[in-house]
Amino acid sequence: MIPTLHTERLTLRPYARADFDTYAAFMAGARSVTMGGPKTRDEAWTWFTNDTASWPLYGFGTLAVELDGAMIGGVGLVHPPDFPEPECGWFIFDGFENRGIATEAARAILDHTFATTDLDSAVSYIWDQNPASIKVAQKLGAVHDPDARTPPYPSTLVYRHTRGAA
Repeated sequence: MIPTLHTERLTLRPYARADFDTYAAFMAGARSVTMGGPKTRDEAWTWFTNDTASWPLYGFGTLAVELDGAMIGGVGLVHPPDFPEPECGWFIFDGFENRGIATEAARAILDHTFATTDLDSAVSYIWDQNPASIKVAQKLGAVHDPDARTPPYPSTLVYRHTRGAA
């Protein structure tokens, strides 16, 4: 039920239990501030299990991003109770930024989701102080949607992805 996707450079695969320590370390670090972090190990576990549980609940979810056999981040769609709509999100570990990896991974997960579900749109909830993620959303063809509802986090912008967007 949980797919493995391949792009030109990347493998997007289901999370494994062995990925959790790496995931938790990222969530505990300063770069997770754009995702409401840093997160405690227990909070990271809640996110990790939500990312995985989304697949059987919704038919979409999050996948680990691998480059040359190493996990370097995550990408996917989730819809926890405090999110008004399904959200496409991504995170890339230190040292792998500015290579187009987030855009490549997010394009693959959006294409897969639109091809295998009845969703016509998804959003990306982006902290307004995260220009890198705003740029990724725009490269994906997402459009700022100032009228969309946001989760209960301050300074959140909504970028809307639609079926068939560039």
